[in-house]
Amino acid sequence: MKKNFRITIDICIIIFLTILTQIGGIIYLLIALIFRNKEIRHKNLKKIPLFTVTYLVATFLIVPFIAPLFGREKIKETDKLQAHTFITKLFNRNYVTPELNNVLQKISIDFNQKHNGIKIKYLDANFPFINKFPLLPHLSHNDGKKIDLALIYETKNGKISNKKTSISGYGNFVSPKKNEINQYKICKEKGYWQYDYPKYLTFGSINKDLIFSKTGTRDLILSILKQKEIGKIFIEPNLKQRMKLSDKKIRFHGCRAVRHDDHIHIQLK
Repeated sequence: MKKNFRITIDICIIIFLTILTQIGGIIYLLIALIFRNKEIRHKNLKKIPLFTVTYLVATFLIVPFIAPLFGREKIKETDKLQAHTFITKLFNRNYVTPELNNVLQKISIDFNQKHNGIKIKYLDANFPFINKFPLLPHLSHNDGKKIDLALIYETKNGKISNKKTSISGYGNFVSPKKNEINQYKICKEKGYWQYDYPKYLTFGSINKDLIFSKTGTRDLILSILKQKEIGKIFIEPNLKQRMKLSDKKIRFHGCRAVRHDDHIHIQLK
């Protein structure tokens, strides 16, 4: 009974780590197999540091060299383009195709010419291996061609900032004004209960004095639109309306997805 319970716990951990990081489940399985037939005191406690070290070595020293075999590579960070949170890199969610990597560099350079010193912060991109492997909770981040970018914020005095309003970069919405399309309400009334669930994924609100920067975010989207390789941009209809954007590449993502007034989703053609 005790053995079956341990096996069940191990299976749950493997599934969870695979969903979260792609490679974590495999590494945990290997560590569990190493300890399986060994009589080691407190072996469950000793598995943790061994797993941690092995995972970190794999994530930062091994995976970046293997990923190109699968058509992916780490996002090239610069003083103009950076991950919003280290967790994105720790969980291997910072991989894209070489084409998208080059596009991101061009977007960051163009945007920096308008707002010198303001960095583009990326959120979830893709895992390093295997097309069609889901990067949950996203519906389409599974081929290296998609990435989420954080919105741009400013102080109440109108000074554009590098800071964001949530720890994860997700979940703090820019709700529609009275004269704007209320897509959130429309989708919820149609029964799409999940539409605003990213509000539970902020991992904490920060910099509460900041407000959405219409100018900064619009300039970022215009820099994105300059890149011919971009096929689609998803933002919430109220933001598209507020920023007076009409390009056909800017689309509504559908009620089956989630709100996009906390981030910008871009993808290649």
